[in-house]
Amino acid sequence: MSLRFYDTGTRTVRTFEPLEEGRVGMYVCGATPQASPHIGHLRSGVIYDVLLRWLRASGYEVTFARNVTDIDDKIIAVAADCDVPWFAVAEGNQRVFTQGYDLLGCLPPTIEPRATGHVPEMITLMRRLIDKGHAYAVGGDVYFDVKSWADQYGELSNQRLENMRSAGDTPNEQLKRDPRDFALWKGAKPGEPSWETPWGDGRPGWHLECSAMATKYLGPAFDIHGGGVDLIFPHHENEIAQSRAAGDGFARYWLHNGLLTVDGEKMSKSVGNVVLLPDLLGKARPVEVRYYLVSAHYRSLMDYTDASLAEAVSAYQRIEGFATRASELVGTVAPAVPAAFAAALDDDLGVPTGLAVLHETVREGNSALASGDRDAVRRHLADVRAMGDVLGVDPLSPQWSRAGEDDLRPVVDALVAVALEQRQAARARKDYASADAIRDSLSEAGIVVEDTPQGARWELKRG
Repeated sequence: MSLRFYDTGTRTVRTFEPLEEGRVGMYVCGATPQASPHIGHLRSGVIYDVLLRWLRASGYEVTFARNVTDIDDKIIAVAADCDVPWFAVAEGNQRVFTQGYDLLGCLPPTIEPRATGHVPEMITLMRRLIDKGHAYAVGGDVYFDVKSWADQYGELSNQRLENMRSAGDTPNEQLKRDPRDFALWKGAKPGEPSWETPWGDGRPGWHLECSAMATKYLGPAFDIHGGGVDLIFPHHENEIAQSRAAGDGFARYWLHNGLLTVDGEKMSKSVGNVVLLPDLLGKARPVEVRYYLVSAHYRSLMDYTDASLAEAVSAYQRIEGFATRASELVGTVAPAVPAAFAAALDDDLGVPTGLAVLHETVREGNSALASGDRDAVRRHLADVRAMGDVLGVDPLSPQWSRAGEDDLRPVVDALVAVALEQRQAARARKDYASADAIRDSLSEAGIVVEDTPQGARWELKRG
């Protein structure tokens, strides 16, 4: 099966055909860091990380750009409320975003451009639009003339221009030719950061920056543009309008991930249900949080509950348990992606179907462990590790390996080994009461003992 994606632009599933054979240019709208990331932001991060991993596993060389909107109305408002510089707000929160991505195993983008570093490219784009009659400068602002692009404006979001409301993106709505025109550049205000342009000092409009940065690093036309479904309108609609009106082909496939709610409600500070990564790390390890966030299909609405996280933790630990026992028996293996898993990922990044393949492989692997079939164990372990690597949750990868997480592990291992020898001796003489007492004592100390065909093994309790 060829790789296929649901393209928001055509509202169809399309076979993926990159502009250049063997190479992919991918742009994803990243953070506006006015606050620390919540789990909705992090879900988007791991979703596009899986896409990146699968493209690379499929043989593509990927240039992945994920921007940072480091100047914005909200950032300026937070800075004013906290009486700190705007750049301190953006920089401090962006570091937390990066830490969150890293903690959840997201591979770094090829380039992570910031809006404030690309004002020259924005000026060039505005000049091209003005020269073509698609933009105009007035009162220090620069606006895109929506009516000049009326035949195509609204195609991505499946809307008609006559049904759209005012953009409402500046306090100078009266200066616009049409209330639906959107700001490319906002004139300077006292006390706010600004940059010099031929049309007056000011700062970027939200939409302009992405078009300027995407085409700088990926070219006038590129393969994939991703982001949350909430960005379809107006952000991505406006990106398309200004880019194509300027003469750029821009993105050829538009992928949008579903949003994340909490107990059925949209996350909101006023409701008090915003869930941050530290909130989850008290309930699950980073790899378990990642497994949870990738487990639903990327286009689906995902509803967070403590119960659903706990289910994901249990599911991941079944994978981890098999991988750990299998590696103890057969050692290292060469990972190999099963055909059924590849078919699932090729079908619009069908992770839920891929996870079903992964768990079936784990079940078969556990059966092979029970029967002592080393060859079968080796095959299943190779499959599990390959699938886990694509999803970023391979239990035996250095990032997630429990080995070395505690410098006292060798000491604890030796002490537990003595206790297990005593337990085995008690069982051999059929003193089951003593054997159970030893196991109960270990459990009270936070050590879980599992009897396997290869003998007793132990691990620390989780959660």
